[in-house]
Amino acid sequence: MSQSIRAAIIGATGYGGAELIRLLQAHPLVHITSVISTSNAGAPLAEHFPHLQEVVVDILDVLDVDLIAGKADVVFLATPAGVSAGLSPKLVEAGLKVIDISGDLRLKSASDYEKWYKKPAASEEALARSIYGLSEVFGDEVKGSDLIANPGCYPTATLLGLIPAVEAGWIDPSTIIIDAKSGVSGAGRGLSLGAHYSEVNENLSAYKINKHQHIPEIEQALSRIAGKPVVTTFTTHLVPMTRGIMATMYATLTGEHTAEEFIEKYRQYYEGRKFVRIRPLGKYPSTKEVMGSNYCDIGFAVDERTGRVTIVSVIDNVVKGAAGQAIQNLNIMQGWDETTGLLFAPVYP
Repeated sequence: MSQSIRAAIIGATGYGGAELIRLLQAHPLVHITSVISTSNAGAPLAEHFPHLQEVVVDILDVLDVDLIAGKADVVFLATPAGVSAGLSPKLVEAGLKVIDISGDLRLKSASDYEKWYKKPAASEEALARSIYGLSEVFGDEVKGSDLIANPGCYPTATLLGLIPAVEAGWIDPSTIIIDAKSGVSGAGRGLSLGAHYSEVNENLSAYKINKHQHIPEIEQALSRIAGKPVVTTFTTHLVPMTRGIMATMYATLTGEHTAEEFIEKYRQYYEGRKFVRIRPLGKYPSTKEVMGSNYCDIGFAVDERTGRVTIVSVIDNVVKGAAGQAIQNLNIMQGWDETTGLLFAPVYP
């Protein structure tokens, strides 16, 4: 492995930024040299996250590209949508490697971004330059890149569960239905009525039906794998827990394939990729079994009566769906083992 590098985190007072700090503290080759907040510069980080008291003693820096370039080699952008679009090209131009956890660089079509995110898109040059960092699928493209669009949480769980079957031609992509559920941390740290305790507790609700901004991201990746346009039905739900995503996916089989065959196909596809774990026949994953980890666990059921397969995929939305996958991408970019600093067991119970 090469020598260690310096890292800056922009958006350090959000959940994604805090999780990056937690995980990078255990990374043997990364040293955090700057934590940045545009709205809280000058304050101690522990003032916003008391759990980091005496763990990270940094004072929050101002957002200054030249200052960051003098203190870091790589920058993680854990910012709200709309910030990275203009900022990431400036950081790359300053000689920094950039891993963007927001959605600003994921969609290759500027018009699609503006339609779904309701914000101005990044430049065509930035969109063309960025690599979609779904580590287990597009890792070869991540190597040596200097601008990574880290996938969204829902797309990570969904795509890891669907891509091997789509690539093999075992399912009809036009029949895919995705039922996805997330913990409240997926809404971020900002205050909103929808994430209010008394609204979420003892409740289950669907939201952004047919309007979720992750729809075009999922369809873009599936279309690339299928070699033709893919349109899906994707419905999200908010469940009363802090962390976790479960994506339950349904599709019509194109031939006679058993659950045992799906298990073997997926084990072959993800061979050597330690963060995707395939469950044995008749066993299905739950969100607690991956909590706090970078794992994605996948299980299968084939219904001979209907000719459909059910694929269940779970991740921790803050780790594999954000900070963990970002660090996995950094490892790949640097030519390190992709598991470096990430091989820890889920938190259970």
